[in-house]
Amino acid sequence: MTQTELNHAVAEATGESVQTIRRRGFSVVTPLSVFQPDDADDYALPSVVDWDALERQQRRNAA
Repeated sequence: MTQTELNHAVAEATGESVQTIRRRGFSVVTPLSVFQPDDADDYALPSVVDWDALERQQRRNAA
């Protein structure tokens, strides 16, 4: 996919003008690695923080 094709696809998907998308600098990024759930033993699982639960826990500990 060329940069022009990407700009047009993003503009169509977002409803923005191609000029706006060009100014915002969208680009294709190749990931360093791809998480494969079937190969979970070979990869560290993605880290997730439940910020609401953490805040509730901190409030309980502060009381």
